[in-house]
Order: sequence, then structure tokens, then C-alpha cells
Amino acid sequence: MKYPIAIEPGSATQAWGVVVPDLPGCFSAADEGIDEAIENAKEAIEAWIEAAIDAGEDIPEPSSITDLQANPEFQGWIWAIAEIDPAVMDDTIERVNITLPRRVLARLDAKARAAGASRSAYIAQMALRPDSLKHA
Repeated sequence: MKYPIAIEPGSATQAWGVVVPDLPGCFSAADEGIDEAIENAKEAIEAWIEAAIDAGEDIPEPSSITDLQANPEFQGWIWAIAEIDPAVMDDTIERVNITLPRRVLARLDAKARAAGASRSAYIAQMALRPDSLKHA
């Protein structure tokens, strides 16, 4: 998926600002120029999409740059495309093989049972929790 981004040119004392007009509240910045601005925008877009999916919200389709350029708010800004890996929005079930020590697997299974979930569901729930790394 390709989202148009508006980049406000930076200076020696001001960061480059980035806005993703199609995704309300999605923005980013960069200190090192336009290439970094585009890369940081990709990360912001992926995070925005993941949060929207987790909240059950729809993901807006990208607009055309030509339509967005008509907005006077972005007068003098640079336009670019941030291409996002489609896997960010792919909920296709995939079988994986992981290797864990038996003691860790036993603890995982016990926690999954206590949560009333399967091993796979429990792992997915843990991965999707915003604070999952704090409890690892």
C-alpha cells in the first residue's frame, strides 16, 4: 500500500516535519533530511495502522497526491510516497514452528490455560499487548 506524505522542509535548526493526510493524527519528523523523513513516515504509518486494526477501526484508502496538493495547508511542502508492507494489514493465519525450553513451554501452557486460551491465542494476545515487553 502506498500513502502520500507531505514533508515540511527543515533547516539547520528545525526538523523536517511529515504529515500523512489520509491517516488522521499520523505524523513524524526527521533531522537528517528527506530520506530519513520518508523512512520515519513509514514507521509512523505502520504503527498507526496496527493501532487502528487493534481498535477495530477501518483503514482509509490512500488518496492521490494531486487531490491532496490542492489543500492550501500544504503549500510549499514536498510530496512523496511511503510504501507500506502489506503484511501489516494481513490477518491470514500462518503456522509457525518455535523452539523453547520445556520449562518455558510448561509455564506458557499454564498461563494460557489460566487465561482460558490456547497456546497460540495466548502468544498472540501477549504480542498485541502494548506493554508486552515490560512483562517479558
